[in-house]
Amino acid sequence: MKNIAYIFSLFLLLGTVNLYAQNPLDRIPGVRGMRSGTGTGQDSLKRRDNTEDSITIRFRYLDTSRLMMLDSSVTDFRVRFPLPMDYTFLGNLGLAAKPYAFSPRMVSGWDPGFHAFDIYKLRLDRIKFYQTTRPFSQLGYLLGSKSEQIIHLLHTQNIQPNWNFAFQYDLINAPGFFKNQNTNHNRYLFNSLYQSKNRRYSLYFIFMGNSMQANENGGIKDDYDYLNDVVSFSERTTIPVQLGDYVPPGQGFLNSTLNTGNRQRSSTVFIRQQYDLGRRDSLVTDSTVVQLFYPKFRMEYNFQYSGHRFRYYDSQPDSVYYRKNYDFLLTPANGFNIEEKWSEMVNDFSLYSFPDDQNPQQFLKAGISLQNLTGRFEEGRRKYYNVFVHGEYRNKTKNKKWDMEAAGKFYLTGFNNGDFDVYGSLKRYLSKTLGFAQLGLQNVNRTPSFIYETSSSFSLGEQPSFSKENITRLFASLENDQRRWKLGASYYLVSNYTYFHDYYKADQATALFNVVNLSAEKTFRVGRRWHWLVNVQFNQRVGNGPVNMPLFFTHQRFGYEGNLGFKNLVFSTGLEGRYHTSYKADNYSPLQSQFFYQDTQTISLKLPDIAAYVHFRIRSFTTYFRLENLNTMRLKDGSFGFTNNNLAAPYYPYPGAQLRLGIFWGFVN
Repeated sequence: MKNIAYIFSLFLLLGTVNLYAQNPLDRIPGVRGMRSGTGTGQDSLKRRDNTEDSITIRFRYLDTSRLMMLDSSVTDFRVRFPLPMDYTFLGNLGLAAKPYAFSPRMVSGWDPGFHAFDIYKLRLDRIKFYQTTRPFSQLGYLLGSKSEQIIHLLHTQNIQPNWNFAFQYDLINAPGFFKNQNTNHNRYLFNSLYQSKNRRYSLYFIFMGNSMQANENGGIKDDYDYLNDVVSFSERTTIPVQLGDYVPPGQGFLNSTLNTGNRQRSSTVFIRQQYDLGRRDSLVTDSTVVQLFYPKFRMEYNFQYSGHRFRYYDSQPDSVYYRKNYDFLLTPANGFNIEEKWSEMVNDFSLYSFPDDQNPQQFLKAGISLQNLTGRFEEGRRKYYNVFVHGEYRNKTKNKKWDMEAAGKFYLTGFNNGDFDVYGSLKRYLSKTLGFAQLGLQNVNRTPSFIYETSSSFSLGEQPSFSKENITRLFASLENDQRRWKLGASYYLVSNYTYFHDYYKADQATALFNVVNLSAEKTFRVGRRWHWLVNVQFNQRVGNGPVNMPLFFTHQRFGYEGNLGFKNLVFSTGLEGRYHTSYKADNYSPLQSQFFYQDTQTISLKLPDIAAYVHFRIRSFTTYFRLENLNTMRLKDGSFGFTNNNLAAPYYPYPGAQLRLGIFWGFVN
């Protein structure tokens, strides 16, 4: 609790603001809706008077020069919520999650192999670098059933016109509906972008951290139909679970105790320095002279240092469970702990060439990197290194009709010697009717993740020697933002796919297999203010690959989007749901935090997941009110409750009805 108080105090100091209670965010012309299918397309925030109190906020990501604007739409709750609709998770916010569709790792090089909590983490390639004419702060708080909490704090301001910084903190804490599934995730970020006055020198700085903690219950016991016994087990915290059954129900507000489960922590310092050579120019207006600079050649140096810690802990281990699933004996009185630590340092030097000095979004890039790795395991310390080269060509044409990108990386020597990945895409504007079309190719040849190595602390027993994975992806899309529809297709060709087929047993599918993914999304205008969003996915495996996916998945939303006659109100209400066909869903290994392939148990939805929502924004104040999992309502044996639970994976039920109330407020100084 002290840490939370400190963070709130820091946020208030950084974001001391004049609320201008009538219209704080009304003065933000640089904030608008960007997402297809998430609003009416008529965002009142785009129309602002150019007064002394006005503010413009734009941002871009680390490896792109395209400026974008903040999303102020209210229809899509997932803009504020960490789990996308097309993800499955283990029944409580913050627990392990993965997409329904096939999603292999398409990056070469070293990888520790722990990705079950990736969706909740900050990532370097998604860090936003802001440009704002006035200090801006955002406070978000979401409260859900069973004391579920999400806290979001953001502050950004320009110290000088050419120097911006941003601070962000996020908390997810959710005790859950079932025993011993409490999660407590923290992530924090400080980043800054500085450009010299002559625009030749740029300095990027990022310091970020992710602390993921999830108690693991191993699923509910499988020796009785607890879910359907609503007389004895209407209160779901009384259902026996396979791990941490000793933990008393109701773990309390912001509880952060790790009883039995995983704690994964990472921190990263990233520094990028760039120096440009090129042509200076100026733009003369009636009152000012604007200095311009067109780069022709760029030198870039990147430094990155990251620390990673992966830990599994059980304070009162159940020897029967570990003997049955992991084939080893434990003494309950001694506790059980497995830990692995990594430090990673990367030094990179790159050169850029800009063929058209008036188009900075067209460039050629070539670079070389040295990566040093140190792993700390139960038996001691090991050191590794990699040397790899990389290159890229990117061109966003001035008329915005063509968007071309090609990139590649190859490991010359070191632990991942021979790894490579290549990517190429071509995007073209066709017409107002068809919008944009894109074609692309991606291929990766990679060493299996380190968790498949015998020397890993989480490798339980001798692992076989695995060959490099090779995955090719062909993809295409057709997208029209104005008419609010898009189509997509991906075709995967997979060989030497590495996977777990039991709680701890690893294997490799040497036979070639294919995966096809088709997707479509369209927002239909049913009436003047009524809209129907339909999103569908088709997934098909060809061959004997160890991949589990539902053949069909759909997410749909039907509701009203308008202002109810009030000028400053943006209002959205309706129903949304998701459904997938029956399939043999992956099971989950708590000790290694890995989803693993199984082909014996079929997961079927009793009813589609259904939610009712009311979302609205009044100027800078946004509220989300939702009642989710209405499909779990049941009347049985004279007992009424929300106990008709769907299953996410074998023995992992989704919760009953959940009430969520979220408030997000923007402040301008």
